[in-house]
Amino acid sequence: MYYSDFNPENRPEEQQPQQTFEATSYRIEDDVRPTKKKKRVWPKITALCLVCALLGGGAGAGVMALTGGVKGSTTVYQGDHAPTVVNVSNVTTKEPLTAAQIYATYVNATVGITTEINTNVYGQVVQTAASGSGFVISQDGYIVTNYHVIEDASKITVTFVDGKSYDATLVGGDEENDIAVLKIDATGLATVVIGSSDNLVVGDQVYAIGNPLGELTYSLTGGYVSALDRNVTMSDGRRMNYIQTDAAINSGNSGGALFDQYGQVVGIVSAKLSNNGDSSEASVEGIGFAIPIDNVWSMITDIMEYGYVTGKPYMGIINTNVSGEAQRYGVSAGAYVLGVVEDSCAAKAGLQVEDIITKIDDTDITSSDDLQNALAEYRAGDTATLTVSRSGQTQTLTITFDERTDERVAASQELHDQLEEEQNQQYGQQYGNGYGGYGYGWPFGW
Repeated sequence: MYYSDFNPENRPEEQQPQQTFEATSYRIEDDVRPTKKKKRVWPKITALCLVCALLGGGAGAGVMALTGGVKGSTTVYQGDHAPTVVNVSNVTTKEPLTAAQIYATYVNATVGITTEINTNVYGQVVQTAASGSGFVISQDGYIVTNYHVIEDASKITVTFVDGKSYDATLVGGDEENDIAVLKIDATGLATVVIGSSDNLVVGDQVYAIGNPLGELTYSLTGGYVSALDRNVTMSDGRRMNYIQTDAAINSGNSGGALFDQYGQVVGIVSAKLSNNGDSSEASVEGIGFAIPIDNVWSMITDIMEYGYVTGKPYMGIINTNVSGEAQRYGVSAGAYVLGVVEDSCAAKAGLQVEDIITKIDDTDITSSDDLQNALAEYRAGDTATLTVSRSGQTQTLTITFDERTDERVAASQELHDQLEEEQNQQYGQQYGNGYGGYGYGWPFGW
């Protein structure tokens, strides 16, 4: 990794500021993420539905060199500046860039993303188009966007402000953290500068460049940081930690860069709060969310280096929720174990089918979503204590998490498919054919 000094006060006032780098090399050899994330409290948003935007019609810097699984060397620019100091009686800050300077400098590093998706809802193969945004992080064509922008895509095309388009290859992505990395065959590209979301304070100005509605391409919107570490429960049960902003964010902005007032990327625009078209709910405006760049930067570099996020924990179980009806009969709430993958860490820890996981360390588990979100706080190799209810008796087990790999995920999927087939056969024999696959056969749901 290369670093250089940065002082925003030294930035020239020209419309398109020039960047100068004097760097010395420092090579990253190890994963620098902590072995375990800090615990967070995850409040749920229940009044409104949080909807991800799926469809839609100069700064000083350092340099990071990645030389692992790619040919040659890839350069990513990382910025550094002193965080804004906020006192009750005095506010001290560095000289920020104007919105016009930020746009002129970085619009060339912003892309529109169009995907073709093969769907097979009724046995027919059709192609649909979905639009999102992304930003270039290296001169040799690495681009960051949201996972949900490119999910299930059969073809990905990125387009620059000058009209040039490229076919993009998916290097890898992480659905849980809603990030993806693309690669195009190009060199000498304009790039963004990666900043630090940890330096933000509420009230800082931020700007987004993206493609709202997929038609109003390369639009600049601006606003303020409304809140930090906003913990949000998504409509699918995932819990995300966000920067909240009142900058206008609409469908098609997903995957675009959120810039701070120094022109550095501090977030990845991801979602907005919406009433989902329900006229009975109050109109929602000015509540947008971006993924803090510091939360996912090491994951992005993992994907660039290895094609996936390393160190993610894997248990090796198939689980579901304990139904409300079962709980009324005294069954503990928790994650009900439907199956255990052979030779997995769960099997080695002694987990059994029909166990109900009620706690991991000090975190209560009342559902499968709770279990999934709790696992996000651990890394492969971490050891935890599981509290389980087995035949009405409470037991504690010690588990050391495996690393999630494609092979282990495939083993879980194979077990899932096997259990589902058994469930379908059981229900078909009992109630007749034609209703399999809906979970009626399991006492705790599917």
